[in-house]
Amino acid sequence: MTFLFNKNNHFNLANTVTFFNIASGILAIYFLTHEQFFGAALFAWLAGGFDILDGKIARKYNLSTDFGIQLDSYADFLSFVIVPTMFIYFAIIDGKELMLFTPLVVFAFIYYVISGLRRLIQFNLNADVGEVEKYFTGVPTPLGAILLWVVYLIWLGGFISEGFVLIAMIVIGYLLNSKIKIPHP
Repeated sequence: MTFLFNKNNHFNLANTVTFFNIASGILAIYFLTHEQFFGAALFAWLAGGFDILDGKIARKYNLSTDFGIQLDSYADFLSFVIVPTMFIYFAIIDGKELMLFTPLVVFAFIYYVISGLRRLIQFNLNADVGEVEKYFTGVPTPLGAILLWVVYLIWLGGFISEGFVLIAMIVIGYLLNSKIKIPHP
């Protein structure tokens, strides 16, 4: 079992936890496509737990590598960009595109996905193995996913319209690449 603590093994403990993040994201997508939103939410939140855990393990056991940084961003893209946008689409928008002005729907979803991807790529370009900055510049994708979850809950409570949800997606997408400083936990 020493491979779990071998920094150069792609299946070390930190990366294995990241793979669980990816698996959780895939399972969330499965549940979304079957309109089982509770199961999707459960696996989306589980992915978030794995995301927190993989970084803590990597730092504690000195397992941070360039491979791990890239792997973590791919997992974040799936679990905190693709899954939340699919959640918003399937839980709120699906079937209402024509009523909501289809170009706005298309723009909101594409903009959010591109914003999340751009943020993760920029993060990787600026990352130093084993180093943790005091602040994130821009809203991190996990926080963006949480903000979209909050928007969903507010919509579910009947307090906002579908059109407002789309505007919120655009605003949150913008915040992903803003100059806002967010303290690193």
